Amino acid sequence: MRATKLTVAALAVVAGLSLTACRNDDIAADPQPAASSPAEASTGGSDTDKGQEEGAVAGTGSNEDGKVDDCRTDELEVTAENVTIDGDTVGTVAVTFVNGGGRDCALTGYAGVDLKTDAGSLSAERTGEEAPSVVLKDGKSVSFAVTYPVNDSGGSGVDVTGLVVTPPNETKSVTLDWPGTSLPVTDGSGTPVKVGPIGSAGQGG
Repeated sequence: MRATKLTVAALAVVAGLSLTACRNDDIAADPQPAASSPAEASTGGSDTDKGQEEGAVAGTGSNEDGKVDDCRTDELEVTAENVTIDGDTVGTVAVTFVNGGGRDCALTGYAGVDLKTDAGSLSAERTGEEAPSVVLKDGKSVSFAVTYPVNDSGGSGVDVTGLVVTPPNETKSVTLDWPGTSLPVTDGSGTPVKVGPIGSAGQGG
């Protein structure tokens, strides 16, 4: 009786081992899809997705991490030119940034603009236009507009003695000669001095 029980138990063990072996063979023959590799998980997608993301900055001369850093004041040549059309009641000065930093850089939003006058300092108001980020390639330029009320009163008005420009996301300013005309004397109810976003004057080059 004991021999019969041992024989049955032995057959059960052998059958169990055979079943395990069959299962292992099935797994080896039909493996499940592998999970995303750690490299894919860390970059947030497949090679196709990464190519689409990197394509947004491709060819811009960006840094190794794909990010284009902000332009620094010391990398930019800043000039100002009067581009007012005769007969306009609003004057326009185009301020131009030329990238001389030896690398591509980004200008995003609005520059800071202040006018020095014989009556004190005057800060330009933003126009409120959309202000996209502009990648300024090395050696290229981009401009923005400063508009102001033209003094047509016949009097001397308010003399502007300097134009202070601060590039976007910078704290260092550049002071230029003012190429426009004088401002009318006002009680504050007249047309304000306004600054447009980067790219709002001309197309650059």
